[in-house]
Amino acid sequence: MSLVRVHNFSVSLDGFGTGEGQSLDKPFGHADKRLHEWFFKVGAGPIGRLRGVDGAMAAGWEPGIGAEIMGRNKFGPQRGPWEDESWEGWWGPNPPFHTPVFVLTHHPRPTLEMEGGNTFHFIDATPEEALRQAREAAGGLDVRIGGGTDVLRQFLAADLVDYMHIVVVPILLGRGERLWDGAEGLDERFDIESVSTPSGVTHVIFTRK
Repeated sequence: MSLVRVHNFSVSLDGFGTGEGQSLDKPFGHADKRLHEWFFKVGAGPIGRLRGVDGAMAAGWEPGIGAEIMGRNKFGPQRGPWEDESWEGWWGPNPPFHTPVFVLTHHPRPTLEMEGGNTFHFIDATPEEALRQAREAAGGLDVRIGGGTDVLRQFLAADLVDYMHIVVVPILLGRGERLWDGAEGLDERFDIESVSTPSGVTHVIFTRK
């Protein structure tokens, strides 16, 4: 069976995966870009050249992925019923996923097809049902849990994650959404390894036992 993977998920030293006060101008709230500066410095993504250990770790994000699951707050800043369905995400006309993407929301909307093989399905589903649909769409490839923090917590609580790459960034946020609340006992379910790099971040790898 395909694996459920998490890659490049950044958290602060005090465990916050995003800051408080998400808005159109600040997708990560008051954390702004500080959680992900390491990622952009290595040239990660379709533009730029991956460099160093951070780059090597970041590069694991794409290979073997056939579908992604994300929360509505990763897709955009709107809350409640969709007042404007013209919003198509933070990433422009050709998002970086290039797979089917399943957006978890209590307010489904029509499927959105974009350039580069990006198809966004908006579903009101449990983690188990969302994973079933994503696996069917992935065609035997792995499924990536893209975040945000609440969605990842739900999948961890349901014991549906096989591999998780967390990047601990040396900043303190003090407020926002914490990843580790309710996650005690992960060391009993996963083998855990870590490596720190000259950039100051620590890559923590969780592999299901």
